[in-house]
Amino acid sequence: MNPASQDINLNSPNKAVDVDGADSLTDVPVEGAMSSPNPLPPGLTEEEAEELRKELLKVEEEITTLRQVLSAKERHAIELKRKLGLSPLVELRQNLSKTLQDVQTSNAYKKTQETLSQAGQKTTAALSTMGTAIRKGLGDMRNSATFKSFEDKMGNLKYKVVGTKGNGEATSETETTPTQENPPF
Repeated sequence: MNPASQDINLNSPNKAVDVDGADSLTDVPVEGAMSSPNPLPPGLTEEEAEELRKELLKVEEEITTLRQVLSAKERHAIELKRKLGLSPLVELRQNLSKTLQDVQTSNAYKKTQETLSQAGQKTTAALSTMGTAIRKGLGDMRNSATFKSFEDKMGNLKYKVVGTKGNGEATSETETTPTQENPPF
């Protein structure tokens, strides 16, 4: 058999390099190897198996052709995008923008936004009420007799510690003792 016209089956378990120095592969029997590479399933004749193999080969060729066509179409699309100035970054930005818009128009987003808005309004009202209550409480405390007594004692303490004006002269008690109209704070 002429090695140049020999059909090489790469799935054969009987491959070996030709001994005569040529780089072609030939079938060499291997111990324990089955006589046919793929046994026929029960109920399938040799003719049917051969027909299925031909059909499989045809489908695989079609798949290869479709992959080549798809690859060519992808290259063409990339070229068109390049001509239009659509870089991958611009596409990503557009996709993110569209996704954000889709999220914002979704019912879940709208319900969440409404709930958070209501929670924010309630929190603002609660903080406002709390601030008003604290101001009122501090005002009441400042007008209380205990605070006024404390304020008078602090004024007297200041008089005893400082005692004089900034120029070293002694001051009278009426000048340094705080009054209700002129508190020390």
